[in-house]
Order: sequence, then structure tokens, then C-alpha cells
Amino acid sequence: MEVDLLVAEIGSTTTMINAFTNIEKNISNSPRHLGQGYAPTTVEEGDVILGLQEAIVDLQDKLGVDDLSWQEFMATSSAAGGLKMTVHGLVKDMTVRAAEEAALGAGAVIRQVTVGKLKERQLAKIQEINPNIVLLAGGVDYGEEEIILHNAQALAGLQLEIPVIYAGNKVLQEEVADIFAEEDTEIMLAENVYPEIDKLNIQPTRELIQKVFANHIVKAPGMEKIKDWLAIDMMPTPGAVMQAARLLKEEIGNLVVFDVGGATTDVHSVTEESGKVKELLVSPEPEAKRTVEGDLGVYLNAPQVYKMLEQNHDLPPREDLAPLPRNAEEEKFVEELTARAVKIALERHAGSFRDYYGSGGRQTVAEGKDLTAVKWLIGTGGALTRLAGGKDILASLRTRASRRLLPPPEAKVLLDTKYIMASLGVMSQKYQRAALKLLLDSLEMDSLELDNLQKPDNKD
Repeated sequence: MEVDLLVAEIGSTTTMINAFTNIEKNISNSPRHLGQGYAPTTVEEGDVILGLQEAIVDLQDKLGVDDLSWQEFMATSSAAGGLKMTVHGLVKDMTVRAAEEAALGAGAVIRQVTVGKLKERQLAKIQEINPNIVLLAGGVDYGEEEIILHNAQALAGLQLEIPVIYAGNKVLQEEVADIFAEEDTEIMLAENVYPEIDKLNIQPTRELIQKVFANHIVKAPGMEKIKDWLAIDMMPTPGAVMQAARLLKEEIGNLVVFDVGGATTDVHSVTEESGKVKELLVSPEPEAKRTVEGDLGVYLNAPQVYKMLEQNHDLPPREDLAPLPRNAEEEKFVEELTARAVKIALERHAGSFRDYYGSGGRQTVAEGKDLTAVKWLIGTGGALTRLAGGKDILASLRTRASRRLLPPPEAKVLLDTKYIMASLGVMSQKYQRAALKLLLDSLEMDSLELDNLQKPDNKD
């Protein structure tokens, strides 16, 4: 059997493979998701391609075929443990925060953040971390120069054998590039992440980080072989989910995507502020924002989440969890952990109102990401899409009266029922129309619902 496209999602514990057909741009038939196969990821065995081949065999069994071939192959991965990154800027609430948003949205794992002039102990910490990439930012365009040049020289002096991205004051691009070139350090130039006061420009830096990831991921054992199969660059799995979320937002409006895994819980929001909150915001937020909670997982971090459960629960602790629930009792346990993980992750992701007192009396401001104009709460990942109570868990997150900027009661709940959102994110890089159709199908949004859909105007 031949299919148009196979997309692999190579995770830290599980490798998943999805088969698609009818995805060509000019084809008249609707794109179809044919099936999905699973297998344990085989990093520890020294070759991830072993797990990938097992997942393909599992897919063949589910399709009832003896042989499977494909025209194109794409992949996302987090099997190499993510892209370790350090971020260096001038002001925490400005360029540093903008740089962090760019890094997280691209799927990087931030191990160090510094503000102002780099000190010797901070430089020593960079060497200890041994990052895969360094992001240097700072200054609005035509603004601060001295600290940026100091930091560039300090980082270049480390003679790092990794890429450095510069995304700061644009007038210094040539000078910064020369500083790193003198030390034979690879330098990549991006547009300023914070070019003007209250303006973010993070997408160019995100794209460069993903390019670095595509080169870094081949360091996982066996990835070099997979790279030879690829029709386009491999994407980090969180970056692929964000790509799908951004594509979907243009079609259905403001949304939040939740991805609960064994080790982490990711929250991706793609939303504009409501008019009332926008007037009170003290600093800008990106339209597309990702946060990753490294202590909120339902397998590797299950004991940590268990400690965070509400006091009135009656679940006994468990020390023998499997990556996938083996019975109804384990499923109930994981469902309770998932509900708690998404609630805490959302509260950490969302902004809030804050009061302060000045000469004119009490004033109210808004800080952080505004989710009050969100229309859709979407669940992807194994926990939310495979548990019976996934929709109820997301529905419980809606609220009206709160100091936090949380999704409103009228927000609707959707599930990525086929668990293909990350695969469609990478597919959309080449087949955007097909990826969108497949995503809407997995979310079980019928044509009537789409025809009647009204996107938020955010004017009130």
C-alpha cells in the first residue's frame, strides 16, 4: 500500500506515526487521515529509527496491510531532550521577556536568563549548561549600544561551538557579527525582538531557532538516518503544535491549546486582547504565546502533581503508573492529575488584574496574557484526547468573575480526537490547505458550524 505522506512524532517515550492521503495542493478529493501507529521511542537502544520502524509496523497492522510505502516523509521530535538555550538581554520586562517568548514558542528549553551586563559567574554558568544555542538581544532600534557590545564580546570570548542568534538593536548587527566572526563562532542575525517600546517582533527569531533545532535533533542516535528521509526540515513538536494553533486561529478565532504529557504540560494561546483589557495592559504580550510547565506531567511528574491535588480528593497515591493507563482505576487517577495539571498551567499562563495606589488613588492595571476574548479551548496530546473526561476537564476552566484574565463561560471546548495536531503543524509548512481541513475534521467541526462561525472583533 502506498500513501501520500507519513508524519512521525518522535517523543521522549513514545513514537507515533500518522498516514495521510489526498494532500496535494491541486487535488480535488478531500485529504484523509488513514491511521496511526505507536511504539516506544528507542533512544536508549541507541537508534531512534528502531522505534520508528516498530511504529510503522503497528500502523500496517491497524491498516491491515503487509507492506507500506510513501511518497513523502515529515517529522516532529522532542526525543533529543529539547533545545537547551540561554537568553541574554537588557531589561527583564522588555527585551528579555520578548526573547523568552520567541524561544518558548519555537520549542526551546530555557536554562538561563540574564539581564544587563554579563558577569564572570554568569559566563561560567553558560559553560556549565553547555547550551545548544545562545540568544543575545537588547535595546530598541537606535537605542542602547554599550551593554549589547559588551555582552557580544563576553559571549564571543567563550569560543562557543554552537550558534548564537542576535536579535537586538538593528544598528549593531554588522558590528556584532564581526565580533563573533573573529572567534569563529557561528552568528545568525534576526530582526529585533523588541524594535520599539511596546512592540514585539518575535516570529523571525522563532524561525531561526527552529532551523537550529532541525540541525541539532540529528544528534539523537539514529536521527541522521531519518533526516535523509525528510521532505522538509524536522520541527520541534511544541513548535509544530504552535504552528497548527496559529493556522487554526485564522480560521476560527481566538483559542487556547492544552497539551498534557508525561513530563510537562504545554499551553499555547493564540489570541488578541479584549478591548477593555487592552486599555489597561502595562506591557505588550505576543499574540501567540507558549508556556511549558516542567513540573506538571501525568507520568514522570505524577507524584509532583499528586501533591498539588485539592484537599478533598479521595485518591490513594500510586507508585506503579504505566505510560498509558492499564485499567479503569488508573484512568481515573490520571484523569484527576490531568484536571489539576491543566488548571494550574492555565493560571500560570494567564495574566491578571492588579491594583496599585498613587497620588490619584487606586488604579487598576492588567499584566500578562489576556485570555478573556478566547472562543475555543482545545485539547491535544495523549491525556486529554484519550481520557473519557477530556472535554469536561477543559470545560471546567471557564470562568466569569475572576481577577485572572481567564477564558469566559461562553468559550467552547474541542478535542483533537485523532491526536494529529503536531503532525498537521509540520504538514502545514508545505500543505497548508490540507492540514487545515484535516485539523477541522479531527476537532469534529462540521461545515454548518463553520458557516455560522463569527470571529471575535475585540472592539468591546
